[in-house]
Amino acid sequence: MAFNSDNVAVFIEVLDRGSFSAAARALGKVPSAVSMTIAGLEAELDLALFDRAGREPVPTAAARALEPRARQLASQLKQLDAHALALHAGLERRLTIAVAPELLSAPWSAPLQTLAREYPSLEVDIVTAPQTDAVRLLHEGRVQLALVFERPGLDEREGFQEFSSEVLVAVAAPDHPLLQRGDACIGHDDLLAARQIAVASRGDSNPDSRTLVSRSTWRTDSHLATLGLVQAGLGWAYLPRTLVQPHVATGTLAEIALDNMTNEICLWADVVWSTERPLGLAAQRYVALMRERRGTTANDAGRDSPSR
Repeated sequence: MAFNSDNVAVFIEVLDRGSFSAAARALGKVPSAVSMTIAGLEAELDLALFDRAGREPVPTAAARALEPRARQLASQLKQLDAHALALHAGLERRLTIAVAPELLSAPWSAPLQTLAREYPSLEVDIVTAPQTDAVRLLHEGRVQLALVFERPGLDEREGFQEFSSEVLVAVAAPDHPLLQRGDACIGHDDLLAARQIAVASRGDSNPDSRTLVSRSTWRTDSHLATLGLVQAGLGWAYLPRTLVQPHVATGTLAEIALDNMTNEICLWADVVWSTERPLGLAAQRYVALMRERRGTTANDAGRDSPSR
């Protein structure tokens, strides 16, 4: 094989600097070493790469033809070195993040742009799962990070960084019985009695009473499935306002105005990790970027209160 990491670097420097001596200075070599490297490469290829008839070497047509691939190879070698150094520093091969469906529209994707730029070899998997399932996947070690709503209580096995908040609103189809009562006031007890469509895990034995309130519930694992069932008139639901606003505007959904309380629930959203497993370099960087976006300092020790 004629090309290797050393002579490719020399070849490109000579092309860029226009002389053997300038390339030698850039590479920290003596000019004779650069000249010998190019001569050896020409002998291996049986091609003249530079015309030495003048004061400075002039690239031949063969050199210009090889230049794009040589630059590509040099770039790949640099990426390989960077990847090896990153692995040595603790970069994981793959970063897997679980996202609660209601948070898919939250501001969590922008930091991935930075990760993609800083660690181009990193593989990223995004999975959606109801909150309880996302946290379970985290503790099982199947994901490194989980993007979920604040939990009612604290778990010493978890570290977290708040990154956003989401307003959930109670909505139903315009022809739902709750909204067909004329002037009758709708209260919390009416929500309890009506079927709720909820994004929740089927096996969740400890549902969050802030969002799962009805005595009769149908459960889905997707906010889009929940939205479809609500639009079909099969129940009411708490859904992100950012998701339902277009449907409210077109009249396919309606917010339920409650007489004795607001129909909104504001929940903070966290990026959560397991304190029982070390975070890789990319996961640490992602958490730091989310912290920067939020403009707060890390709060791994706990909250003043579960409701913040």
